[in-house]
Amino acid sequence: MRALGPGSVSSFLKIILDVSYYALWVWVSFLALVTVLVLLLSFNPDLLTSMLPAEAAAELRKYGAGAPVALAGWALMSGGWMAIVERLRKIFATMIVGDPFHPDNVRRLRVVGAILAGLEIGRYAFAALTQVLMRDEQVVDGSFTLNAWFSVLVVFVLAEVFREGARLRREAELTI
Repeated sequence: MRALGPGSVSSFLKIILDVSYYALWVWVSFLALVTVLVLLLSFNPDLLTSMLPAEAAAELRKYGAGAPVALAGWALMSGGWMAIVERLRKIFATMIVGDPFHPDNVRRLRVVGAILAGLEIGRYAFAALTQVLMRDEQVVDGSFTLNAWFSVLVVFVLAEVFREGARLRREAELTI
């Protein structure tokens, strides 16, 4: 099976990315709506706790303001994933037309690398914030992960590979 062009592995992966992108839109919208509802209900927790079983109401009182913060963090993280998938969709679209070294792909890969780095830094900040808001409970692991930073570096290196490929393609186009 071919890697580039219509009917290739790239086109199959593009379909998967398209479905994932629209699913993430629905997911982020849902999380944003739930975050707003939980935030509004956190101003009057008795309204919400009267509708919940006693165990769930006790958990909600225990975490207090941490619930809307956790939901907002989850929505932001999902938005980052959505931005990454959107860039990958555009990269794979250029691969389907047989132009993997399109100059825009360099910028797209750099943005993906920056978003991955931002998500990892955000995870550290979110872990610290939830530990403060959730009364010293370890809810989110904020430890350093080598895999995440290795992935960020790999994406930035791939961006430079694509930049070099785009430069070589331009030179080949100028050759008589």
